[in-house]
Amino acid sequence: MALNITRGREAKGIKVILYGCEGIGKTTLASHFPGAVFLDTEGSTKHFDVARLPRPTSWEMLKAEVQEVTNHAAEVGTLVIDTADWAERLCNQAVCEKAGKAGIEDFGYGKGYVFAAEEFGRLLDLLSQLAEQGVHVVFTAHAQQRKVELPDQMDSYDKYELKCSKQVSPMLKEWADMVLFCNFKTFVVQSESGKGKAQGGERRMYAAHRPAFDAKNRFGLPDEMPMDFGQIAHLFPNPTTGHPVQNVTAPASSPTHTGAPTTTESQTTPNTMPPTTIDSAPEVVSAAQEPEVQAKEPDIDPFTGRDLYEGIYPPLADLLRTKNVSPVDIQDIVHGAGILPTGPNGAYIEVRDYPEGLCQEIVSKWDSFWKLSQQYCNVPF
Repeated sequence: MALNITRGREAKGIKVILYGCEGIGKTTLASHFPGAVFLDTEGSTKHFDVARLPRPTSWEMLKAEVQEVTNHAAEVGTLVIDTADWAERLCNQAVCEKAGKAGIEDFGYGKGYVFAAEEFGRLLDLLSQLAEQGVHVVFTAHAQQRKVELPDQMDSYDKYELKCSKQVSPMLKEWADMVLFCNFKTFVVQSESGKGKAQGGERRMYAAHRPAFDAKNRFGLPDEMPMDFGQIAHLFPNPTTGHPVQNVTAPASSPTHTGAPTTTESQTTPNTMPPTTIDSAPEVVSAAQEPEVQAKEPDIDPFTGRDLYEGIYPPLADLLRTKNVSPVDIQDIVHGAGILPTGPNGAYIEVRDYPEGLCQEIVSKWDSFWKLSQQYCNVPF
C-alpha cells in the first residue's frame, strides 16, 4: 500500500495567544484579526465596536458556543476568547460543582487543578477542530510575574507568564502556533543626581522566547515588533477574498514618539563610554568635501517586507531617503559614538524609537553628525 504523503502548507486556521499586562491593548489588537467574533468571558468588549456572541456565564455555555461556531464555521474568520484566565475560572467552577466542592483547593494535593486541566484540554480539542476548518483562534490573556530559579544558578529572576494555572499554561503554549507577548517598552535613564528614571512606554510585541517571558512563532516573524496588526497581517488572509489583510493598524497600539529611547527589557544600564554629543564630532572632513553617498539597497526591508523608514520621525526619514542612508547606519553612529546606550546584550535601539529631540538634532546638525561615522563606524562613504 502506497504512503499517503502530501506536501505544502495546509490551509488551516492559526492558533494564537496574545498576552500582556492590563491596558496594553490586547483586545484592540485581537479585534483587527479578519472576521473576528468575540467570546467575552470577562465583559471587556462592551466599549468596543466588535462582533460578539452572548457572554458565557458557565463552562458548558462556553463550550456550547464554541461548538456552535464550529457548526457555522463559514460565517466566522477568527474566534477570539477574551480571556484565557477568565475562561479557566469558568472551568474551575464547573469542576468544583460537579464534584460538590466549594473551591478548587478543596480537592487536596493539587488534584483539583489536574481535573480542571483535563477539562480545559477538552476545550482546546474543540478549538483545534475549529482551526481544522480554516477558522483562526485567538486567546487573549493577562500576564503575571513569577520568580524563576534555574537549577544551575544560585539566584532567581522575574519572568512574565500567562496568568493561568501551572497546569493550564503549558497546555495553552504547546497548543498555540503563535504566542505573542505584549508589553510597554521602557528605558531607564540616569538623571544628574544619579537616580534612574523610567521613560518611554511604546507598545511592543515579542514573538521569540527570552528569559524574561515566553513567546514563540512558526512563521519566521521578527523577535520584536511594534504592537500593530499590520506586522502579522500577511499570515491571516481575509476570509472573503483569500488575500492578506494589508495596512491594518490598531490605533491603541500605534508606535509613537515618546520623547525617550526604549529597550527590550524593563531596565538597562547605560554603557560606560562617556556620551558623545553631535557638536563634539571630530573635524575629519568638511561638509564641502563630503563625498556622495554610495547607492544602497532598496527602501523595502527584504526580511520583513516593510519600508525601511516606516515609523521614523518624518523630517529625519525624508533626510535619510534623500541621502540614501540606511537606518542601520544611523544606529551604528549613535551607539558607536555613545550618544545613546545599548540595550541588553548590546542590542541597538531602532531609529524609529529615538526620542523626537534627538531626531531633530540629527537633522539640524547633519554635517557634524555625519562626521562621527569617520571615527566610530565602518560605513562606506
